[in-house]
Formats: sequence, structure tokens, C-alpha cells
Amino acid sequence: MIAVGLLSLLAQAVRISVPYGLAAVGGVCSERSGVVNIALEGILLLGAFCAVVGTHFTGSPWIGVAAAMAGGMAAAALHALATVTLKADQIVSGLAINIIAFGATRAGLRVLFQSASNSPRIPAPAFPLLPIALLLIVAVLFLLWRTGLGLAVRTAGEHPEAAHSAGFSVARLRWLGVLLSGLLGGLGGAWLAFGQHSFSDQMSGGRGYIALAAMIVGKWHPLGAAAACLFFGAAETAQIRLQGAGAPTQILQALPFLLTILILVVWVGRSVAPAAVGRPYDPEQES
Repeated sequence: MIAVGLLSLLAQAVRISVPYGLAAVGGVCSERSGVVNIALEGILLLGAFCAVVGTHFTGSPWIGVAAAMAGGMAAAALHALATVTLKADQIVSGLAINIIAFGATRAGLRVLFQSASNSPRIPAPAFPLLPIALLLIVAVLFLLWRTGLGLAVRTAGEHPEAAHSAGFSVARLRWLGVLLSGLLGGLGGAWLAFGQHSFSDQMSGGRGYIALAAMIVGKWHPLGAAAACLFFGAAETAQIRLQGAGAPTQILQALPFLLTILILVVWVGRSVAPAAVGRPYDPEQES
């Protein structure tokens, strides 16, 4: 009986961890290429909204998943345009995209569904999303650490001058990293939407920021980030179980964020970010 309960807890923690994990691994792609991406919160939210819109108006969860990834990549492309092409401040750009996502999805609810808070219910996909999510995480690990392109992407975040000297376009490598973060984050948003069978206003609920913390704890490595997300998923599972047991709601709602701050305080000194992350690169100025 105890074993069954533990398996149930583990299964719930894994389900809750998936959107964190996808967003965190997406953050690894972006920051390994040299671009800070705190827009993950907005990317998750837009992915969830696009998943619901695509599924609702076509009746196909497959189209909903594709729409989620497209929406996430569109938000990421806006971030890449601002930070890589126009060399805007990466933190400001990410915050702006999060604010745009909050406003755009709320407006979309009103225009498309005549609601200020929720969309209509959508059917759950008949196909399992978990294998797709795990496959993508493994694919990112293989791309970044087992291919020449992945080495070039990581070099763009560590030593962009070396990547440029080797004949690579640092801008293209960084665009690729940011777009991958949008694809993965958008799929994470789809997971949230299908898990709740609908879209609700601001349903990302700070998961994008927690995913960033998991990325740091995981030392900017896909497996480390995914493992850290499993811990945060377990914390959210505990929050849900304790809330059902009658524990104070306000304290429980703050639990994941308090744990995030505590872990970052303890762990941040042990993690070393890519050397050139957050630093715009202009080959003309460097030459």
C-alpha cells in the first residue's frame, strides 16, 4: 500500500514537472547560445493559449500542439529580434514579452471566447505527450553535446569571437538557441493547457521563472535542469496534497517560490553561467 502511494506521488510529480522541464531545457538552449531568456514565462503562457485555440477551432489536439510550438517560437523570435538583431537589453526584452503575453492572452480570451478568465474546455489528446517531451529533452542533449552545431552554439555563449573566427554566424547561432527555447516552452504550455482541458488567465503561474531557477541549479545542462525541475514538481505535488489536508492556503501557494529562493541562495555560487551570456556580440566592433 505504501509502495502504491509512493508511485502515485512520483507519477504526479513527473506530470507536474514536465512544463517546468521543457521550459528549463529551452532556457538552456537560449543561454548556452549567449541570450538570457526570462521570457519563458510568457512563452509558456502563449503556448498554452495557442494550444487551446488550435484545438478548439479545429477539433485536433495535434494541431493544438503544433499551434503551441508555433506560438512559443513566435514569442522567442520577437525576443531574438530585439536582443540578437537589435541588441536590446535582454532582461528588459524578456520582461516586455512576458507583459505582452499577459495582455495578449487576456485580450484573446475576450475576443475569441467572450470571457475574461477561462476558455471553453478542450478534449485531452489521445496520444501521450510525455514521450514526446522526454524525446525532445534527449534530442537537445544530443544536439548540444554530441554535434558540431551544438558545439558552435555553446561556443557562441562562451566565446563568440572564437565562433566567428571559425566561420560561424554568432547571430544565427543565437537565433537558433532562442527559437529552440520557444519551441520547447510552447510545448510546455500545451502540456499545461491539456492538463487543465482549458486555458485560464495567467495560468503559467510563475512556472517560467521557476524553470529559470532550475536551469541555474542544473548548471545550464539539460539533464541537470530536468532533474531540478523534478524536485520543483515534487514540491508542487506536496503543496497540492497538503492543501487537500487543510493546511493554510497562503503558505502553501508561496511554498514553490520560497523553495526556489532558498535553493538559489544556497546553490547559485556553485553554478557558473556561460561566459558571454547576456553580452551582445557585434563582429564589426570586435574586429
